[in-house]
Amino acid sequence: MAAFEDWLFDPTVGKIVAVLIGILVVQLLTRWLFQRIVGRVKDTHARYRTRKFVNFISFFLMTVIITVIFSDQLGGLTVALGVAGAGIAFALQEVIVSVAGWFAIIFATFYKVGDRVQLGGIKGDVMDIGVLRTTLMETGEWIKGDQYSGRIVLIANSFVFKEPVFNYSGDFPFLWDEITIPVKYGCDRKLARIILNKVAAEVLGGYTEQAAKQWKKMVKKYLIEDAAVNPMVTLIANDNWMEYTIRYVVEYKKRRSTKDMLFSRILDEFDKTNGQVSIASMTVHLVETPEFKVRMVNAEKPQA
Repeated sequence: MAAFEDWLFDPTVGKIVAVLIGILVVQLLTRWLFQRIVGRVKDTHARYRTRKFVNFISFFLMTVIITVIFSDQLGGLTVALGVAGAGIAFALQEVIVSVAGWFAIIFATFYKVGDRVQLGGIKGDVMDIGVLRTTLMETGEWIKGDQYSGRIVLIANSFVFKEPVFNYSGDFPFLWDEITIPVKYGCDRKLARIILNKVAAEVLGGYTEQAAKQWKKMVKKYLIEDAAVNPMVTLIANDNWMEYTIRYVVEYKKRRSTKDMLFSRILDEFDKTNGQVSIASMTVHLVETPEFKVRMVNAEKPQA
């Protein structure tokens, strides 16, 4: 009985109980904030940032509670932690680099939630940035175009120090893209160029103005030339047809739908020319092979 009373009134036991009570209170407060505040935020990005902030404050408060309650006993751990530090750093070097990568992502703005990036050979939209890993919703792979594949990919933050980080929607949320249109020889090539310029201006006009404003900000921020963002039509001639190329800027999430609109409008406009301009294609004509007459001779073997 006396041993139980000594254990019950032990200062260390009391501190552990105080820590558990403090953590429980913080958890209850966090859950209440999620229900009352975070759950009522309608904007997706604002709700995500609010949830991450509440979680950060929760962990910070729990750390403060533990530090304050055990502050008088932390001094004796200095030597032990110093000796174990080298071994821990070696064993957890990947984890440490990932944490450092998290700081680089957050403070150096490598990318943010909602950006489309390529990390470690994986392309997708950033769903979450954790302390150790970045979560992506994969795009592409076996799916043509920039559509979601449905796979959620977790990538260690240490990749930001090991491989290039491709950001498709950072300071300039537009991409340069192009399509090629083969036109038959003998067609009106001047009319073809007029049609292509007209379609490009109508379909891509909205992107051009927005991209020009964003590119001006890029020129002020970085040492980069003032590139042209207007649609451009160029022509090359090869052995089979005249090949027109339309180069243009497009919002990074609308490459596939923009190509669909361009090709649909171009084919409609070509059909209106009554054959003056038409799409070229490769046709293979198989020539009939000549008739071969074969006569089989049954030669008898000489008898012995």
